[in-house]
Amino acid sequence: MHHFTYQNDILHCEDVSVADIADAIGTPVYVYSHATLTRHFHAFDSAFDGVERLVCYSAKANTSLGVLKTLCDQGAGLDIVSGGELFKGLKAGFRPDTIVYSGVGKRIDEIDFALNSDILMFNIESREELDVLQERAKTLGKTARIAIRVNPDVDPKTHPHISTGLKKNKFGIDIESAMETYAAASRMDHVAIVGVDCHIGSQITQVHPFEEALQSLIELIDRLKAMGIDIRYLDMGGGLGITYRDEQPPHPTEYAAAIRKALSGRKLCMVFEPGRVLVGNAGILVTRVLYRKHAPSKEFVIVDAGMNDLLRPVLYGAFHDIRPVVRHADPDEMVADVVGPICESGDFLAQMRSMPAVVRGDLLVVMSAGAYGFTMSSNYCSRLRAAEVLVTGDRYAVIRERETFEDLIRKESIPDA
Repeated sequence: MHHFTYQNDILHCEDVSVADIADAIGTPVYVYSHATLTRHFHAFDSAFDGVERLVCYSAKANTSLGVLKTLCDQGAGLDIVSGGELFKGLKAGFRPDTIVYSGVGKRIDEIDFALNSDILMFNIESREELDVLQERAKTLGKTARIAIRVNPDVDPKTHPHISTGLKKNKFGIDIESAMETYAAASRMDHVAIVGVDCHIGSQITQVHPFEEALQSLIELIDRLKAMGIDIRYLDMGGGLGITYRDEQPPHPTEYAAAIRKALSGRKLCMVFEPGRVLVGNAGILVTRVLYRKHAPSKEFVIVDAGMNDLLRPVLYGAFHDIRPVVRHADPDEMVADVVGPICESGDFLAQMRSMPAVVRGDLLVVMSAGAYGFTMSSNYCSRLRAAEVLVTGDRYAVIRERETFEDLIRKESIPDA
């Protein structure tokens, strides 16, 4: 469910015309719906009523301060994977005791920042990381609360680039090695074991992989208890998918039912790290048609948004629905590649897509662009990154101004000859 609907044949975000936003702000522009963000958070969170839990939004999906603040205000915690995400999360108002720090490559300065901020816990990815964390906590006179990220070797049935729970993936520690690492952590004087962590992948559209992983984690927790190590938090990560085209991901209530069944009365605080499922369908990318181009083999629609704005189509072969902002009755149809201005053959938003015929100047929207859209954008080809807008009811606010040419060189200098 989202709040992008046609009113009098003009696409609106809540009660604001997308055409009006594009005319005022320019294109390309990301547009997010406040009502959709809040609806999705509460749909996920309320599915677990009766279960002690902390729902930590996965910041990497969309780190715009306006989006972060919206979810923080709803009671979300935060899952971070960098010092920059910690910085932005704190600026948005997240309490440190609701922040968990994941990721395989935490730098020392980032570890120190998180220790000094007194975050809830670090999700440890390797024995060497554990040793470094013990050393830094000792140096700073802190105690680092930790969970160890366990790799349960579960196939999440998703794209290989976003599968993270198999033996061949770089993430986590296999269960037997995790037992040894927990034993080592229990002997460290500046480390406190508080949890077990797991994240098997992204855009998962079945409950079974979660159930399989959860069973392995419950068995691990029981083994740790027999060693005298009590676990307070069980972090299941994120990964629940959304509908981009014809996927039928489980509703959070179905996922929650599987969690309740597996817990069987155990006294654990569950931590969840949803990202895409909260923000994916809460955002769109608005772009304007620059040119039509006919080639012997196909038609091209050239727009002002490209792979630098939305990388998912070329990176994952991802499908995003593309719709006109202004809808016409009985439009002519066309089959075309929708491509951007970047000098790469992979610069496309859609290929061989059946769509209403368009002309120069028309506005199009790329749907389901709220997750891994702007956050993965770049200045490739010295393109300016897009503006971002947050709509609330009949009002909108620019939450990120469009970059200028001066922004492209703001941190650069030319050395003296």
